[in-house]
Amino acid sequence: MTLYQIATEKDKIFCASLMASYEPWVTLQRSFEQAFKIINDPTSEVYLAKHDDQAIGFAIIKLKGAFVGYIQSILIIKDFQKQGFGKQLIRELETYMFSKYPNIFICVSSFNPEALKFYNSIGYEVIGELTDYIIKGHSEFLLRKSICSINEFIEKKGNIC
Repeated sequence: MTLYQIATEKDKIFCASLMASYEPWVTLQRSFEQAFKIINDPTSEVYLAKHDDQAIGFAIIKLKGAFVGYIQSILIIKDFQKQGFGKQLIRELETYMFSKYPNIFICVSSFNPEALKFYNSIGYEVIGELTDYIIKGHSEFLLRKSICSINEFIEKKGNIC
């Protein structure tokens, strides 16, 4: 699997179409138009995941904001799930993001227990719950994986702690 930062309109439409038609975004009531707006957010980096030159998913990350090092969205299409591509995608994002920041954050919807189990299995811990955050009746669990404190990271000038 390889990652490419998206650049074309075709890639943006592909990612927005996936987001609008897959869980958890269907339950979160994310329309294609809303997804397309998210994909085009200038504060985000969007990566297309390919396997054997076929697009199999995407990831959106944020490297600015309150929780620096935030994986906003990640998706592997159904035909490629449960084959290790999601784990590989996360590992590649972690390599990149941990070179810049000591923490990575991600939110998981309460109605998505398989995703929560997956992130727990690769070292992410629940650090908080945002009730009724996106849709009433459901929570978003805030997860974090950390390599060290922010102060330690600054002292080592970004070298791995």
